[in-house]
Amino acid sequence: MKYIDEIKLTGKRVLIRLDLNVPLDKLGTITDDTRIIAAKPTIEYALDEGAKIIIISHLGRPKGKRVEELSLAPVAKRLSRILKRSVSFIGDCLGSEVEEAIAKMEKGDIILLENLRFYPEETKNDDDFARKLASFADVYVDDAFGNAHRSHASNIAITKFAPTSVAGFLIKKELTYFQQALENPKRPFVAIIGGSKVSGKLEALLNLLSKVDKILVGGAMAFTFLKARGYFVGASLVEDALLEKAQEVMTMAKERGVKFYLPIDVVIAQSADAKADTAVVPTQEMRAGWAGYDIGPATVLLYEEALNNAGTIVWNGPLGVFEAEPFSYGTMEIAHCVASSTAISIVGGGDTDVAIHKAGESENISFISTGGGASLELLAGKTLPAIVALG
Repeated sequence: MKYIDEIKLTGKRVLIRLDLNVPLDKLGTITDDTRIIAAKPTIEYALDEGAKIIIISHLGRPKGKRVEELSLAPVAKRLSRILKRSVSFIGDCLGSEVEEAIAKMEKGDIILLENLRFYPEETKNDDDFARKLASFADVYVDDAFGNAHRSHASNIAITKFAPTSVAGFLIKKELTYFQQALENPKRPFVAIIGGSKVSGKLEALLNLLSKVDKILVGGAMAFTFLKARGYFVGASLVEDALLEKAQEVMTMAKERGVKFYLPIDVVIAQSADAKADTAVVPTQEMRAGWAGYDIGPATVLLYEEALNNAGTIVWNGPLGVFEAEPFSYGTMEIAHCVASSTAISIVGGGDTDVAIHKAGESENISFISTGGGASLELLAGKTLPAIVALG
């Protein structure tokens, strides 16, 4: 696989696939532009090399139909502000208007095309759709790490038709950090795994058992493990079909000398509502009809102690319903702990990046991944389709 700095770009039409799938509020205002900022190095390199830049991306899940609320028009404005130069927006990603605009481009021009997913062919990895996109390019650059685990036309099929296909700097950075952590970590290597379901993290957990020294489990998924150990978990979310597999994971951890941590106390309530009555109880004293929505203060202290001497920390998934104030303490405190650590810290997936931003610790994390699903695939030891296609 080649990268963008290994080929000549001067005067060429460079089609860059980015992941500009940013969150929007009800008024269409971008609430977090992390992914746009992350794309900046690749765009600026192409500009410095005198390229004509055409940017393509998706936004949300319009399911193959035009949904105005999911237009990339607001992204074009924010991208212009971040790059401090004009970014022209075209209200389609195919057709005569696009072709005419590209034909008039000069060195240093930037065009952002409309949401790829307005066409059903994009998510179907359709060859004809990909061939049309590829016709805009002398060079195709994939820098959409957040979409690298998907087999879509704009990152898989397009590589069959583009004259030259390379990866951008964001993909290079993502792969470098995860490869370093998984293959040659500074030890002790600690994984923090949270989120709601074991099923979504099972393969990652199994793969990490052969690589890490400690695993700290939080979020609703912890209750599947606690129930597998024989604990009463009240109304907490449990995947009963995975109880046996959860026990298997804990047995494997013990056999391999991996320290496997579960919450020793939890914040419980009868609903996840921010106004609900809450209580902190030891995990052995869960109440009937109540569910756990956050790790408790004793667990925070236990996990902070476990992180104290870490050399490498990988964190995927929040440790509670941090969006609601009564259940945010655990995730916020661990965020501060990870940020203050001298360890190499890699965060991403399951809204963990959102939690880090909420804690105000973004600048103190070694690397925040832009791809939750893609990073989880790497943690599970899998290859990413888009990376394979570039190879």
